[in-house]
Parts: sequence; structure tokens; C-alpha cells
Amino acid sequence: MPKIVMYVSGYCPYCTMAEKLLRARGVEEIEKIRVDLQPGLRAEMMQRTGRRTVPQIYIGPVHVGGYDDLAMLDRQGELSGLLAG
Repeated sequence: MPKIVMYVSGYCPYCTMAEKLLRARGVEEIEKIRVDLQPGLRAEMMQRTGRRTVPQIYIGPVHVGGYDDLAMLDRQGELSGLLAG
């Protein structure tokens, strides 16, 4: 399974929902980068993704986007392929 990286903040219901969805699909490890604790990390996230909001999710080298993007991939049946590598 590819490495999962999520830019998150402390209280973020969409971050929680994204994590629950990933765990329901068998993901055991998620590297969480807390952008609320270090402003430089938010700047890094914005530079990498072109987006300001959390979560921002990477599955391996693929930028999935936020929770809505992740849920759409799941509904379309494409998330399992990404998680399989």
C-alpha cells in the first residue's frame, strides 16, 4: 500500500471523515501533518497543492485533494485502485 499523507488541523470534521473512510478501506498508517501548529507547514501545503483548506490528501505521489474528492473516488470505485498501488 502506498504511503498516505494528510495535511490536517486540530479540529476538522472533514479530516476526521477522511481518516474514517481511509481506515474503512484498510489503511492502517496515515502520516498527519498538522498545519495549525506550524504556519510554515500550511505554506508548504498551499505550495504543493494550490489549495488552502484541510484535509489535503496524498496517496503515494498522487494528490487526491480534500475529503469530497476522496469520497468521490470511493463512490466511483477508483479509491481501491489507488490504495492498491
